[in-house]
This record gives sequence, C-alpha cells and structure tokens, in this order.
Amino acid sequence: MTNAAIIRQVHLLSLANTTYASEEKFIMADFAKMAKQFSRIEHLEHQLHLRQLQVNRLLTLTQAINNNFSAGELYEMYHSFLTFELGVKKMALFIRGVQSEPWRCAAHNGLSDEQLAYDISAELGDFTELVNLEAAEHSFLSVFELVIPVLHKEQPIAYVFIGGFGDEDDMYEKVQFITTITNIVAVAIENKRLFKRQLEQERLRREMELAGEMQRMLIPASLPVKDCYEMASIYKPHFGVGGDYYDYLEFPDGKLAFCIGDISGKGVAAALLMANFQANFNSLINKRTPLKEFIVDLNTSVNRITGGERFITFFVAEFDRYTNVLRFINAGHNPPILASANQTILLREGCTILGSFQELPEIQVGEVRLTEPSLILTYTDGLIDVQNAEGEYFDDLILQQFVEANHSLSAADFNQALQEEINRFKGDKGYPDDFTVLTSKFVPVENPC
Repeated sequence: MTNAAIIRQVHLLSLANTTYASEEKFIMADFAKMAKQFSRIEHLEHQLHLRQLQVNRLLTLTQAINNNFSAGELYEMYHSFLTFELGVKKMALFIRGVQSEPWRCAAHNGLSDEQLAYDISAELGDFTELVNLEAAEHSFLSVFELVIPVLHKEQPIAYVFIGGFGDEDDMYEKVQFITTITNIVAVAIENKRLFKRQLEQERLRREMELAGEMQRMLIPASLPVKDCYEMASIYKPHFGVGGDYYDYLEFPDGKLAFCIGDISGKGVAAALLMANFQANFNSLINKRTPLKEFIVDLNTSVNRITGGERFITFFVAEFDRYTNVLRFINAGHNPPILASANQTILLREGCTILGSFQELPEIQVGEVRLTEPSLILTYTDGLIDVQNAEGEYFDDLILQQFVEANHSLSAADFNQALQEEINRFKGDKGYPDDFTVLTSKFVPVENPC
C-alpha cells in the first residue's frame, strides 16, 4: 500500500472516531436529560403522594370531628399523623385548660420524663407566631426546632413544638400541613370545651331557676292589709336566688309577728340556708314563747346547722294591735326606721348576729308604744349598697330622710315611691347585692280589726 493510501485510511479512521465521540457525547447528554426528567417526575409523584396523604388525613380527621370523637381520640389521631405518617421525631402539643387551669400537654412524642415534667406554661405567651427555636441551653425548648401557636378569636388555644426533622425532609410542606392539622384539632377541642361549658351554664341556669321558684314559695305570696296595719314588700334576689328572707304570722290573740333576715353568702348556698331558717322560724315562732327565749332557740338552731361558719343578721318584731305596743329584737341587722309625724326612731335594741356563737352574750328586747300612724321600714343591706354613676351610695342618711318625708303614705305607695327614687338615684347601674324591703304601716284604732 502506498503512503498516500495509508494516509487516506488514517484520515478516514480519524473522521470515524470523531463522529463516534460526537455521537457518544450526544447520547450522554440525552441520558442526563432523561435522568433529570425522571427525577422531576419522581419528585412530582412524591408531592402528589404527599398531597393525597394530606387530603386523606384531613378527610379522616373531619369525619372524626363530625362523628363527635372524644378529645382523647382526636389527640391519638393527631399523634399518629405526625409521628407515623409525617415522621416527626419530637413533638409536644399544649392545649389550654379550663378557665384558670394551666396549659397541659395533650400529645407528645420523643420526650424524656424530665422534659415532660417541665412547666412551660409561663413562657407560652412569648410565642405569638410561628418561629424557629434557638434555645440550646433550655431544658425543654432545646429539643425542638420550631413552635406553631394556634389562635382562635385572637386568643391562643394551642401550641405545638416540633423537632427532629431530617436533612432530606421538605420542611415547608410538612410545616404547612402540621399547621393546618393543628388548627383543625385545636379549634375542634376548643369548640368541645365551649359547648361543654355552655351545657354546664345552661344546667346551672335551670337549677338557679328552680331554686328561685322554690325560694319564692318560701316567702309570703301576699301581705296583710287591715284597718290597723298593712304591709308591702320589694324582693330582688341578685342571682335569681339569694339569702334575703322576710315573713309574717298573724295570731288569734291579735298579735302580728314579722321579720327580715340576711343570710351570709350568695347564691344557692345562701338560699339553702334560708330555706332551713324559714322552717326553724315558723316552728319556733308558733311556740308563742317570749321574744328573748325565741331568739335564743333560733340562734341555737342556726349555730347547730352551720357550725358557726355562717351567720344571719335578723330583725323580728311583735305588734299587739290591742295595746299598740311593738316589741322587737335586732340581731345585728340594719336598724329599721320607725317614723311618724312627731318622731323618728332607729330600732337598734337586740343582740349580736345569729349563728356565730353557741350562746348569745347579751339580749335586749326593745319596746315602743305607737300612739299615732307610724311607718316602719325594714330592709337588707343591698338597699344601701346601691350606687350612682359618681360612686355615691344610697346610704342610711338618704334613706332616713326619704322615710321621714314619705311616712304618711300607705305601705304599698311608700314602696312604689322608694323604688322610683332608687331607680332615679342609680340610673343605669345595677343592684350589687340581694335587695329586700319590708314596709309596715301601723294605725292605732280604738276597736282594731
């Protein structure tokens, strides 16, 4: 073979190698492009799978809420979603307690006993939005990477602490889903709590209504109106039921006994004691013993029932329509005001409050002969606790002046005028306490009814 031929063969081989290299380079580029496309497809499939998982879990959770699963069951589902489905290695969900109760850890994973025992309640208020945690020295926060607060009507109802993410985890996607599912669970639990509280309030409201109805059965449905005396009342328990009490009894011998009392405390407890007191009063007053002996027996009964832990302020009087003599005992009660054309008297004589002592240290029986038409206002301290917009009280002096100016009215007309005066004085302000008035008008006559 000539040199020229050899050179030509070499040239052809060189051209072939160049072409093969170019084709190989082209093929490798195609492979890289295909690999990139496969990776993108794999990523999209992963994203689609995650989305499907999220939709399925949200659907499952929504069905559980609609089926009224208990709070404990919802916490278990939440724990399962985060730990087994999302692979969260460390988690703590804190839910707000009832009223003043502290925050409690409702679900957790990957925490030691020491970390679970740590009280984070006082520090939760520092987290107002989703934040990354950097607290390497903190005995509790150091194991977490972020905290997600859950707000309901601008108030925090839950906090979830998350930690233990891997380097390959899609943090953004997981955090978004955790935020969503935590909001759903926390709001569902909050709604359960609010619904339960609403049921309890409704039950309490109904119990209070029943107690109020029963209590109204214990006070007189009507009061006597005769030519020689008449009575009228105002009765306003603060919570529908209360500890104020008044009563009267007429006896065949022409005597009228009447009383007013204020049991310490408020609400149902005071109402129950009032019911017991009413039974004791009626039982003892019908024995027709002298007032001093009656008050001793009544104090013994109250002290035995309450053990000295509660007390009653009390005023009792006995009017003889044939002699026009009023005898009374004031047991630590607001002194009733007796007013007539020529005098105003505060009926103070008596003893200390009932129930606090086994024996009353001293008892005085007051006595007044009524020689002219007289009005006696007995009341509980809720009346003089009434305030106006300036914070001024409808005090004893104002009340006495009102009685002196209106003593000539009938008992019913006097109470109506008093109510109007109180409303004018207090304006839009409410009553701060139970408020009871028993007004008695006495008119001495030669031949009483």
